[in-house]
Amino acid sequence: MNYNYFKSKLFLKFTGSYLLILLIPLIFVIVFIYRNATDNLQKEIENAHFNQLTQIKTVVDGRMNDLRDMASRMSYDARLAHYRILDPYESRDAIAALDSYKSSNSIVEDIFLYYHHDPNIYSNHGMYSLDVFRSSYQFGSWKNDELVTALNSSKFPSIRLTNMLNQNSPLEQSVLTYILPIIPNTSDPYASVMYLIKEKELAYLIDSVLGNYRGLTYIFDNHGRVLSYSGHGDTASQQNIQRLSELPPGIHNLSINNEDHSVISVTSDVNGWSYVTLMASNQFFSSVLNVRSFIIILFIVIAIVGTAIALLFARMQYLPIAELVRFTNKKTDTPASGNELEYIRTTLQQYSSKVDLQEPYARNHVLSMLLKHGHAQMMTHGIFDTFHLHFDQSHHFVMMMGWDDLEQQHLQARQEVHRKLAFIEFPALATQVYGVELPQLDQLALIVSLQLEDDEALAAQIVHIVDAIREYTLGIMDIHPMIGVGKCYESPQQLNQSFVEACSAFELRKSTEHGTTVYFEKLSSAHDQTVLLPSNELLKLAQSLKQGNYEVAKQIIHTAIHGLDNKQRSTLLMRCVLFDLLNTMLKAAVELKMDNMMQYASPHFMNGPVHLIEQNFYRLSTQICTQVEQTHKKEEHSLMDHIVAFIDQRYVDHSLSLESVSAAFTISPSHLSRSFKDKVGINFVQYIWQKRLDKVKEQLVITSDPLKDIIQRVGYLDTPNFIRKFKKETGYTPGQYRQMNSNHPNTEPNDTV
Repeated sequence: MNYNYFKSKLFLKFTGSYLLILLIPLIFVIVFIYRNATDNLQKEIENAHFNQLTQIKTVVDGRMNDLRDMASRMSYDARLAHYRILDPYESRDAIAALDSYKSSNSIVEDIFLYYHHDPNIYSNHGMYSLDVFRSSYQFGSWKNDELVTALNSSKFPSIRLTNMLNQNSPLEQSVLTYILPIIPNTSDPYASVMYLIKEKELAYLIDSVLGNYRGLTYIFDNHGRVLSYSGHGDTASQQNIQRLSELPPGIHNLSINNEDHSVISVTSDVNGWSYVTLMASNQFFSSVLNVRSFIIILFIVIAIVGTAIALLFARMQYLPIAELVRFTNKKTDTPASGNELEYIRTTLQQYSSKVDLQEPYARNHVLSMLLKHGHAQMMTHGIFDTFHLHFDQSHHFVMMMGWDDLEQQHLQARQEVHRKLAFIEFPALATQVYGVELPQLDQLALIVSLQLEDDEALAAQIVHIVDAIREYTLGIMDIHPMIGVGKCYESPQQLNQSFVEACSAFELRKSTEHGTTVYFEKLSSAHDQTVLLPSNELLKLAQSLKQGNYEVAKQIIHTAIHGLDNKQRSTLLMRCVLFDLLNTMLKAAVELKMDNMMQYASPHFMNGPVHLIEQNFYRLSTQICTQVEQTHKKEEHSLMDHIVAFIDQRYVDHSLSLESVSAAFTISPSHLSRSFKDKVGINFVQYIWQKRLDKVKEQLVITSDPLKDIIQRVGYLDTPNFIRKFKKETGYTPGQYRQMNSNHPNTEPNDTV
């Protein structure tokens, strides 16, 4: 356990809370247990013994049922038929059968089968005449004639406890003779089965009922005779035994020999036997005295263990919080003031504010990637859900919107247009629109998703949507925008093609007047559709190459070449069309100042099979798109170098912001934010803060100017907030930092504003 934890008030609060949660219920429970121990302990012991007696009753009933079932099976066993058992040869099978029956029940000592009025009796050991049986098995409390009479006249099961002396053992044994008629439950049985059961077998079953308590346990038959007993202490008198046998089932309190006893009685519904336990009540009070000492010791042990567990749980609860504190403030383990939760809450609020500021730029980046590459399936649904983007409508297309030569007073209105066009919805048209900022400051792309079942009405619906967006824009900025509209597709994966088409239509606008709208789908003529490649496809190809979008260019080339091949036109006409396709690509390269692309158009460029010609066009488009990407990166790096230099010169200006810099360089704020972070590794706000922080450190060291003047000179107007951020960043207040590093040793630290 880290002893620094005990310096934290939050950790001590956690520990105290867990201890209270443990100790308060523990105290109430222990008091309740102690006050109710005297009453409940006796009931618990009695109930436990009652349950044990019930279990023993169930076991004994099961054993007796097994013996009755065995007698029933013997009555139908052909090996034990009277005529077969009289046969000297087959009698061996009968004896073996009796032996197998005896072996199937562990409490049976011997088993005898007697046919009424037969001079012989049969057992698992062999056949005996009645005289031999009388001499071999001598029952002390049962005369031999009475036994034979019972065997001949038995019509119901009967059991009797008696002492037995047989020739195999010189010691007298206490046994139970259990006689069952064959066939059972009939009025005219023809034989009897007698089981000899050692009384100690039943005594063994009831021996564990009392446990460590003194007392006696009895088993009575349905006539109140003792079948077995076990216990610790003196036996009860015959009179008391009679009282016990007559008790109804349940728990009773009796006075026996002027001493209170607890008596538990259970009666079997199967054979009417009673199971009775007798215990002196004064034993329970001695147990209660032991409970008090046990409870005190238990309380101390639980308190010690609970304290350790409380510390462990408090540490487990506090450790993630401490990790969060260290993560948010790496210079110090804990904040200077307030507890950790308050510090984390404040930090999360700051982070949330930063995330809220960056969310529009991240959302714009996702939409930009969608316009450039399509492939919506490559983006997880989690990204779309995070920015509340949904493309589950039936049709999608892209619009390009722009304004030429915006004056400075219209820049604020343009930012308002971008903000309000970030998402708009036209419920009457079943349309959703997502705005996407482009690198050009005077241009804006719109992704339009609409739900329409009737494809024939699609063109008219698109016109209505474009007009609605135009009117919405005019309500924000009173300048008519120029609009280019791409084709409409059923899948958002083709938005990159619609974007290229919208850019092509936007560049091909016939007039520079505000309010011009060009639909890419209307650019091709009927003659183009029947003989040559559609002019709008050539425009789309040129635009995709200018944007460096190889995926769209490849698809246009593939569609154009295979479309010519499928129409089976003449070779000359095909070559003319291919030259038109090549001319469009080379013209785009020349416009991009890529004169070196001419070397790829060799004399054998369009010689050979169609698939080789197609590969040549793919290679040329790859070279153009690759060089466009490289050119864009170089221009981007050069522009970022100028922007960084611009910021380095003006970071002390308090009005410097992302919007002002983007306006100065005529690029969109989202593009500037993303490109700036790629260039310097941190975002725009962090970079300016770092520049101002370094300047303040320098001024603190080399000058003795007041802190407020230094902070305001670097463009930071909120002095108290700067001091807090300075301490969080360096671990010291500005005054402490100056005292440790200043060239003016007599300067006293003063952070008061």
